[in-house]
Amino acid sequence: MRNLECSERKIEFDYKGGKGIFIRQGRGKATLKIKYRGAYGMGEKYDAVNQKGKKVINEVNEKFCFQGDKTYCPVPFFWTDSGVGVYVDTCYTSTFDFREEEIIIETPLDCKMVLFTGKPKEIVSSYMKIFGEATLPPEWAFGVWISANRWDNEELALTQIERLKAYDFPATVMVLEAWSDEATFYKWNPGKWNHPKEMIDRIHDAGLKLVLWQIPVYKKMGQEEADNEQNRLDEEEALKHHLCLYEENGEPYRIPEGNWFAGSLLPDFTNPRTYQSWFAKRQDLMDMGVDGFKTDGGEHIHSEHVKFHDGSNGREGKNKFARDYTSAYKKFVGKDKVVFSRAGFSGQHTISIQWAGDQQSRPEEMKSVLKAGLSAAVSGILFWGFDIAGFAGPLPSMDLYRRATQFACFCPIMQWHSEPDGGQFKDLMAGSSGENERSPWNIAKAYNCPEFIDEMRYWHKLREELRPYIYATAKKCVKENTPMMRPLFYQFPEDENGLNCEDEYMFGEDYLVAPFI
Repeated sequence: MRNLECSERKIEFDYKGGKGIFIRQGRGKATLKIKYRGAYGMGEKYDAVNQKGKKVINEVNEKFCFQGDKTYCPVPFFWTDSGVGVYVDTCYTSTFDFREEEIIIETPLDCKMVLFTGKPKEIVSSYMKIFGEATLPPEWAFGVWISANRWDNEELALTQIERLKAYDFPATVMVLEAWSDEATFYKWNPGKWNHPKEMIDRIHDAGLKLVLWQIPVYKKMGQEEADNEQNRLDEEEALKHHLCLYEENGEPYRIPEGNWFAGSLLPDFTNPRTYQSWFAKRQDLMDMGVDGFKTDGGEHIHSEHVKFHDGSNGREGKNKFARDYTSAYKKFVGKDKVVFSRAGFSGQHTISIQWAGDQQSRPEEMKSVLKAGLSAAVSGILFWGFDIAGFAGPLPSMDLYRRATQFACFCPIMQWHSEPDGGQFKDLMAGSSGENERSPWNIAKAYNCPEFIDEMRYWHKLREELRPYIYATAKKCVKENTPMMRPLFYQFPEDENGLNCEDEYMFGEDYLVAPFI
C-alpha cells in the first residue's frame, strides 16, 4: 500500500504489470499507465461490473428506477485484473476514465490516493482496513424480511403474522414504512396505530424483529396536508439552534423543487447538538423494542454552497451526507440492531446493510440489480440485498418473481417489498391497480395460481435451512474482509473464463450461484 499526494510531480512505483502514475496540474489529474482487461469496484454499479471502457462520475444520486450509470452508493475505489487498486481519499466528486491502456483519475488537488497491489482478495481487504472492521448484522438479519408500503395500520401489520402462520412461511424481520404521522417521522400515526408497544410485543412473540422507515428531513408539509404542530416546532428548533444545514449566504438550505421532499430542511449530523435532539425524539421507539431503522434517502445535497457544522461544503457534502446520516443511526442503535440503508459512500461496510433501492418489476431491472450486488461486493460492501422482483410498477410475472426469489435466497439479505397501492409516483408511473403487495400469496392470488404458494414456500424454507451457514459465513467475512457474494474473477483470478462473468458468483465458499434472470 502506498499513499500519494496530488501534485505536479511524477511519482513512480513498481507494481505488477504497470509503469507509474502521473499527477498533472489543474483540478488534479492522475494517469495510470497500465495494461488491464477488467476494472472492478466503484461501489454499487448497475450498468456493468467490469467498468473498463466507461467514464465513471463518482457521486451519490437519487434515481427512481433504471439507475443506469447513476448510483445511490458510490465508492472511489477500484482494482484491476493486473493486480493494482486505487482508493481516492476524498468526499468530493471524482471522475474515473477507464481507457484501453490507461486510467485517468480527476480529483481535487488536496486529496490523497492510496495504491494497492496484490490479488483481488488482498486489495479489497486492504481497502476495507482503512476504515475498520465491517459491522456484523445480528443472526436474525439473515432470515427472510417481509415488507409492503401498504401496511399502513396496526391491523394490517398484525395480519401478516397470521398469514405467515397460515401459509407456513418462515420470516425473521418485518419492515414497516407507512407507520409514522408522515410529518415528524418519529411519532406513530395515532389514527392507525393505537397500541404500538403491544403490537411490537406481538411481533416479537411471533419470532419477528421490527424495522421502521426513516428519512433525514425536517419535512415541509404539502398544501394538501394538514398542519402538524410538532412538525412546526421541530423546524423552529432546527432554525433557532442551527441544527439544520445552511447555505453560504446564511439562508437555511432547503431541498430544491423537483426533488424528493422539496422544500424540506436537512439535519446537520456533523453538529453534536443535532444528533442529541434528533435521536432524543426517537428514543421512545427504541424503548418500545424497535430493532432497527430503514434509513431511506440521503441523496439530498443539490447545491455546492451548503455549509456543514464541521466546515465541509456542498461539493464534498453531496457524498458525505449519506455517510454522516447512516453513521449517526448506527451510533444510535448500538449493537444487535440494524441500519438498512440505500445511500452510502466509502467505508460504508463499517456502518450499515445496503439495499439496491428502487426498481420496477421488470427482467432488465433484475439484471441490473445483479450487477449492482456484485460490484458492491468487490467494493467492500459485505451485506446487501434487493426487493424481490422489484417494488414498483405493475406486479411482476410469476416467472420473474420465481427467478428473483431464487436469486435472493442466495444473497446476504432476502427481502420482498412493494410501493404503495397505485404507485409511489402515480404521475410518473402507475403501479398495479388494487393490491400492489409483492408477498408470495398475493402474487399467487393475482394470477389465480394457488400452487405458486407451495413453490415459493420451498425457497423460503431453504433460506431458513441455510441461515446457520449464512451467519457463519458472515462472521468469517467480517474477520477476513471478504464479501459474501464473490464474483468468479474475484474468487478465481487465475481463471480467465471468469474475467467478464457478470452473472455468476460464489455465495461464501460452498455455493456457486448463477441466477437465471
